Amino acid sequence: MIDGWGRRKLSPLIDGLADRAVAVGISANGMTLIAFAIGIAGAVLIAVGHAGIAILLLLLSRLGDGLDGAIAQRTRTSDFGGFLDIVLDFAFYGAVPLAFILLDPAQNAVAGGLLLLAFYVNGGSFLAYAVMAEKRGEHSEARGEKSLFFTTGLAEAGETLIVFVLMCLFPSWFPILAALFAGLTGYTALSRILLARRMFG
Repeated sequence: MIDGWGRRKLSPLIDGLADRAVAVGISANGMTLIAFAIGIAGAVLIAVGHAGIAILLLLLSRLGDGLDGAIAQRTRTSDFGGFLDIVLDFAFYGAVPLAFILLDPAQNAVAGGLLLLAFYVNGGSFLAYAVMAEKRGEHSEARGEKSLFFTTGLAEAGETLIVFVLMCLFPSWFPILAALFAGLTGYTALSRILLARRMFG
């Protein structure tokens, strides 16, 4: 929901960093891997009880996730690059709830599992819609140039990152935040299913 606004605000920063990355020889796929590694390091910090420190790594990881596409536009885009970006994004978004579950299984397991289920269903609806849209030759640049058809929703990357930061700032609130965001994510998936029914039915 806020991704479009955030993209416009961060575009000058992303463009400047992408130019520097290209100048020192960092490839788009290399940046994708770097961003993922930073994100996983943040998840590990959460799991061992350093959620406050992890915030910086989570933010840097998502900045890197925005950089890979900008680097690709300046060098060479590839279907594999788009594939790798999507797969590692899903892995990152799953790693953070898992980290909170590992931090305190007794308190966080149920809510964390519910959030992971919501992510799973939402991701499935996102990818299935993209496949069907591609089959019909449809295109979208709602979130800029992407490697596959991109449907928007209430729970996107920006909202997810905000919730992750709140979870890190207030770890004891994780069960409430996770349950609430699972509901929002589930609503996003349901709205996409209804959209698919209207468009593809």
